[in-house]
This record gives sequence, C-alpha cells and structure tokens, in this order.
Amino acid sequence: MEIVSLSNGVKMPLLGYGTWRNKVPEECVQGVKDALAIGFRHVDCASAYLNEELVGQGIRESGVPRGELFITSKLRNAAHGYNNVRREVEASLQRLGTDYLDLYLIHWPVVEGHGEDWDLDNAETWRAFEELYDEGLLKAIGVSNFSIPHLQNLMDHSLITPMVNQLLIHPGVLQQDTVAFCRNNGIVVEAYSPLAPLKVLAHDERVQAMAQKYGKSAAQILLRFDVQNGIVPLTKTVHKERMAENIQIFDFSIDDEDMRYLNHWQHPDFKEPDNSHERPPQIN
Repeated sequence: MEIVSLSNGVKMPLLGYGTWRNKVPEECVQGVKDALAIGFRHVDCASAYLNEELVGQGIRESGVPRGELFITSKLRNAAHGYNNVRREVEASLQRLGTDYLDLYLIHWPVVEGHGEDWDLDNAETWRAFEELYDEGLLKAIGVSNFSIPHLQNLMDHSLITPMVNQLLIHPGVLQQDTVAFCRNNGIVVEAYSPLAPLKVLAHDERVQAMAQKYGKSAAQILLRFDVQNGIVPLTKTVHKERMAENIQIFDFSIDDEDMRYLNHWQHPDFKEPDNSHERPPQIN
C-alpha cells in the first residue's frame, strides 16, 4: 500500500480502516482481523467509539506484527485538559494492548463546558500531547474536526504543529479552505465518511460512466478521488468483500475531467460542517 510521510517523517498508510460504530463484539474483532488479512495496515479508532478493547483483540488475533501497523486513537471530549490526557492515553494503550500509538488526535475542538474558552482548553490539552510525543508514547499527534481558527490557535500557542487533521470530506463536502490551510502548514488531511454520498452517486449517470471506463465501482472511485486530492481516506465496513474492494484503489487514476466533475458535484443532502459548536461524545 502507498504511504504518506507526516511532517516528522513518520510513514502513514494512504488508506485506513475505520472502526466507528463497530461495537458488536464478534463483528468488530472479525472486522479488524479481516481488514488486516486483506492488507490494511492503518487502523483508526477512538476512545469515544467504546471498542478499543475489541480492536485490540482483533489486532492480536490477526497475527500481524505491531511494527507493521499504524494505529490511531483519539481523546474523548470529556477528557480535555492537561491533567487528563496522560491518564486517557494510558487507558487507550491498555485497552488496545500496545505500548505506543502511531497517531493520537484531539477528537473535537469545542467541547461541553468550554464553548467560551475553547482556545485555552485546546492549548492546555495540546501541551500534554506534546509531552507524550516527546516521551515516545505517541509517535505522531494531530487533531480532528479542526477548522482554521482552531488550528491557528494551536499553532500560536504550541511548539509542535498538528501533523494530521481528520475531517469530513467527500464529493459535495470538500472543506477547501481548511484543506488548503493544512497543506500550507504541512498538516496531512484524513477523510472520514468518504463514502457518505455513495447511495446518491451510485445512480449518477456520470459516475456510472466512470465506473465503466475505469472498471471500478462507485465506492472505489470515491476513495480514489480523495487519494488524488492528497487526502487519506478512512473506510468502515465489516464486510470482507467490501474491504477487498476498498483496498483496490491504487491501480488506476481518475482523469482530470472526471476529477473536475467530482470536485464540483453538489447535492442538497450534503453541506459543509460547522465545527464551531459543542458536540456529543459519540462522533464521526
């Protein structure tokens, strides 16, 4: 699988297996095992998903050496603050059965109780991230759902610029200003829910024509769309055949005309997110 280098030189696979909403024990464990058997090496999870133990079990039962894996987790909303982060990281490490994380993210920028002082809250939280990064418990650190003001605040009050920003991105929701800001500051962008418009686009005549032209499914075209835009897509499925399909996106390219169509595609069901308000603990 192709890789992307983060600003500190850490190598991250250019496609990830997501585990949001995978809380049925048998499905979650088997899903991780199947994904790793098929060739995924990048696993994305979070404390808020309430399945880190299951993800860890799947990783152990897969037999894939830890050194071959890139494991991401995220700080839950209720655990913001300098004094909470170390405890949260240690709990995630224990649940996942590993002694380090390849990437750890602040899951959401504005959390309950910090609507007015989110800037101070994030700066103090990030200070703890930096310390754990310096200690080697976290090989890379980043954020999720951060827009430009949230990112700029961290950059103005920290020593380390976030290495990753995980965002909702797919045709119809491109967050172009935030993505451009990330690129200009060496921040790699990941896309969660990259297949959100699949049910709509699968019936789009232009996308159907693309599928015939490239010999690929609509899902593969959507994932390839992110890759060609320099974004790391995170896929989520418990169906092995879909995992096998999702990983086969590195043997073709979408031409410029088709990329323009996807980059300008719009639909009333899909709107740019507002990341400025508080969100519940269970997110993306």
